[in-house]
Amino acid sequence: MRQYAGHRVGLAAVGATLLGAGVYAWLRGHDRFFGLPPTAKLLPAPAHKALAEDPWPLWFLALGLLLLAMMTLRWLLVGLGWGRRGTHNGTGTAMLFVGLKGVDGLSRTGVRVAGDGLRIGLSCPAAADVGAVVSKLDQDIVGRIRREVRDDETPTVVRLHVRR
Repeated sequence: MRQYAGHRVGLAAVGATLLGAGVYAWLRGHDRFFGLPPTAKLLPAPAHKALAEDPWPLWFLALGLLLLAMMTLRWLLVGLGWGRRGTHNGTGTAMLFVGLKGVDGLSRTGVRVAGDGLRIGLSCPAAADVGAVVSKLDQDIVGRIRREVRDDETPTVVRLHVRR
């Protein structure tokens, strides 16, 4: 579960920022922001005057915030599984690990069940005997996963990535 730590930290930071902005907006809207009058300006007078004369920095700020919003939307959609084909199958993944238990350093291993068949993906180190891994997959493991998850005639795509 270590791979999701970055997502959790990122979501916590974004959530805390949005919560802080929401609390600030609510307090300002109800005139409860530490005695600050509702007509008080947020920026110092020189900064307010400079932005009033030349509004281009605000447009660049708006563009930057729009790009940031689009990047976070993409991050959210990828995190939710948008664009992936099929659904994750834990039983097939467990069978894949059991079948390849002699190979050290396997990572990014998973089995997905899609409408058009199975998708098996795994990544192994360069030190692994790739021929033996392919042989095990071809002779035994893929057939067992097919029978367990669907049937023997299910088309299957196996993607093997060798890390350097």
